[in-house]
Amino acid sequence: MFELSKSHFTAACRYIPGGVNSPVRAFNGVGGTPIFIDHAHGAYLIDVDGNRYIDYVGSWGPMIAGHSHPSVMSALHAQLAKGVSFGAPTVVETALAAKVCALIPGIEKVRMVSSGTEAAMSAIRLARGITKRDRIVKFEGCYHGHADSLLVKAGSGALTLGIPTSPGVPVELAKLTLTVEYNEIDQVAQVFREFGSEIAAVIVEPIAGNMNCVLPVPGFLEGLREITARHGSLLIFDEVMTGFRVHRHSAQGLYNITPDITVLGKIIGGGLPVGAFAGPARFMDAIAPLGSVYQAGTLSGNPLAMVSGLATLELVSRPGFYDELAARTTELASGLLAAANAAGIALVVNHVCGMLGLFFTTSPRVMRFSEVSACGIKRFQRFFHAMLKRGVYLAPSAFEAGFVSGAHTDADVERTIAAAAEAFHEIGSD
Repeated sequence: MFELSKSHFTAACRYIPGGVNSPVRAFNGVGGTPIFIDHAHGAYLIDVDGNRYIDYVGSWGPMIAGHSHPSVMSALHAQLAKGVSFGAPTVVETALAAKVCALIPGIEKVRMVSSGTEAAMSAIRLARGITKRDRIVKFEGCYHGHADSLLVKAGSGALTLGIPTSPGVPVELAKLTLTVEYNEIDQVAQVFREFGSEIAAVIVEPIAGNMNCVLPVPGFLEGLREITARHGSLLIFDEVMTGFRVHRHSAQGLYNITPDITVLGKIIGGGLPVGAFAGPARFMDAIAPLGSVYQAGTLSGNPLAMVSGLATLELVSRPGFYDELAARTTELASGLLAAANAAGIALVVNHVCGMLGLFFTTSPRVMRFSEVSACGIKRFQRFFHAMLKRGVYLAPSAFEAGFVSGAHTDADVERTIAAAAEAFHEIGSD
């Protein structure tokens, strides 16, 4: 079933560390050999062996309109005819930045970069430059890219591989990052009582997606906003994953919380490499060339990523898009939960709009990293492979959220639930 993928992986391992260019793709979190994708369309991936899968990874979130959407492909083809990179301003950069500002209240200016890691790193530098402070606060299990200051008790592939703090991160730099538990506002208050005058910023995924999908408890985000404002620190929302994924105005619109700086990525590039950090003009004007906080990038605002992102944001801006996406995600989550219960398997399904997470646990809810870590990782591994052979592609890690797109149909959801019912019975309830 996967013979060509196995052959390609063997060849890749000869030339690429671990055979992959991002660790979570290696299937270390589930075992086995990664599948190599040949092409994709709508809600489906097709691998090099010709196997077809309903895709719930969506290139790790960007493909909210589905793969190869005609509007996005048309925009890309038109730009290809003009050129792919100029190292000079283009009109479409302004158009995409203006669209972001129009959709997210509180954002007045946007700086485009080439990755989420670069955007989060730059947001931290900006916060430190504005406040003249060095310490930052992050949350255990949240992932903000692999910059040194942020790769401390991180999520995503770092958790999957069992190395949440990477060698190569200077100890003295790591000491400037204070880590507390997600959804524990009392711990945040304690940290600020001790270090408040030294803390430049709190950075948080408003909905955690890199320790699987964990939603904020009532009062958590509101508490972060109040504490940071009181101590003169900045609040950074890392919305690389949640930006335009969970609401027309992103997670901050869903929860009605306005951060000082927003980090974006994924959907704003429509599947091409992209990142951005944004906020009020009074903060963003501190960046060079207007201000003294330096940031630059040769391919920042690449026209291909800009036209792809703009076309994608136009698609998700149509009336009813998020209502339909939320309804389909709820249908999927409810069906998976019912199928698990019918098989005698304890399961928690967290979901919000086009984002969901599966947790094999007897606990009634999962809302922090310690609870995620206590879930049945081995059972998820068996479930992953049982679903894969039935034509459903999930994230190859128990620490990654899944994504539903506008291209998924009721029939796709029904097929997924039917496959899950078989998979649950296959892996058993022991």
